[in-house]
Amino acid sequence: MTSLQTRIALRTLLAGASLLGAGAAHAETWPAKQVRIIVPYAPGGTSDTLGRVVANHLGETFKQTFIVENRPGAGGVTGSAVVAKAAPDGYTLVISGIGSHAIAPSLATKLPFDAMRDFTHIAVLGGPPNVLAVHPSVPARNLKEFVAYAKAQKGKLNYGSPGNGTQGHLFAENFKQITGTPMVHVPYKGASPAVSDLMAGHIQALSTTLSTAAGQIRTGKARALAVSAKSRVSEFADVPTFAELGHPELVATTWFSLSGPAGMNPDVVQRLNTEVRRILQLPDVRQKLLAEGIEPNKLDPQQSTAYIAGEIKRWAPVVRASGASLD
Repeated sequence: MTSLQTRIALRTLLAGASLLGAGAAHAETWPAKQVRIIVPYAPGGTSDTLGRVVANHLGETFKQTFIVENRPGAGGVTGSAVVAKAAPDGYTLVISGIGSHAIAPSLATKLPFDAMRDFTHIAVLGGPPNVLAVHPSVPARNLKEFVAYAKAQKGKLNYGSPGNGTQGHLFAENFKQITGTPMVHVPYKGASPAVSDLMAGHIQALSTTLSTAAGQIRTGKARALAVSAKSRVSEFADVPTFAELGHPELVATTWFSLSGPAGMNPDVVQRLNTEVRRILQLPDVRQKLLAEGIEPNKLDPQQSTAYIAGEIKRWAPVVRASGASLD
């Protein structure tokens, strides 16, 4: 090696060491100022609840302000796009989720971001399972009877969902594909009007999150046939899972996650992941989440990233078969 080559190699080595040192220093001093967590949905939903729980506890741990900013629009896409374009310094994060990062890529031909390339996925938080519920007047007492009843109706049975392309809609369409159950989709602008119409008897069935319909199920105003959780939800122990009824492929949740812009410092990502996982296992937090059927996740950053990639792949064919689109 010539003296010139030696000097170049040495400079390259020193530059790399300098960058590593800068990265380590950033990780040690972060957060040195207020951190913004964007919730790309309206206040009051599961994403907002999870965002505020995480923000409050992160603030206590890191002795810094973590604020929640609601930026709803386009099913979570609008707020997520803000974070995709933000600096990857750890001061702008987002409550990402199945709607904005797993379903939207298949619903729209043009998104303002790539769900994998433009984000650093930090931790999967969890989310409520779906429930298939019916009006008390429907004679079916269980899922098997419901499938038989729907088939006997010859396409006249209808079900409501929070809207076209939502998890409730796509889960029901997946259920229809797997079981051959004929149902007519009635989309609503949100879960609340769908629940109201089920109570009024305007629709016979409903596919939505368990947390949304929990009150009506508890009071007997709706009959839950099955939930999409891996195992029975303690608050609704008498409601079987689709898996135990012979449909393990119908295990699904309306999950949410914590993400940031692509290129975040790996040490900051790991610190956030470790702390978020600890927060989700705190007794008071765990009790609050389990009451809504949410089983907190324990995935590390690499596992979280792989999980989200897998969900994009999983729901793409369901979206195509449903015909739903944002275009």
